[in-house]
Amino acid sequence: MRITWRHLSQARRALMALLMVTMLPGMALAADDDKAAGTGLPVPRFVSLKADRVNVRNGPNRDQDVAWIFTRAGLPVEITAEFETWRRIRDADGAEGWVYHSMLSGRRTALVAPWSKDTTITLRDKPDANARAVARLEANVLGTIKSCDGKWCRILGDGFDGYVEQNKLWGVYPNEKVD
Repeated sequence: MRITWRHLSQARRALMALLMVTMLPGMALAADDDKAAGTGLPVPRFVSLKADRVNVRNGPNRDQDVAWIFTRAGLPVEITAEFETWRRIRDADGAEGWVYHSMLSGRRTALVAPWSKDTTITLRDKPDANARAVARLEANVLGTIKSCDGKWCRILGDGFDGYVEQNKLWGVYPNEKVD
């Protein structure tokens, strides 16, 4: 039998098909490994606690000791690292530990000036320092962030809705825009 270019081309196509069939499962596993390594979302980033009871561990697995337990859903935390399904978080006091990813929510919340224990912050009806004051918020008041333009954030909570200067909140970065 004489081998022609046509035969080589057919053999090459068959070989490529065989390689694709054998390589695809391995490629899919590699893609799953990449997903397991992290979400691909920016780090650091702010998120909030999903549950009223969240264990914070010393390391990224259930065998690690519980360092402390959060007892308030909605608190903002900053993700500082990712390892598989675990997230290293930092709270407003600067404490860090590991939390299982399903205990976190992408919902954006903020604490009002947690660093100023004896201060109140003015909530305004518009994003302007001269706008009408609608409330005075004490330090550590929790609110949901509706939007931020880099200077002002609209937040709402139990009995309030208005604008606060962005630099008076913990849970949003300076100059960050949130829609």
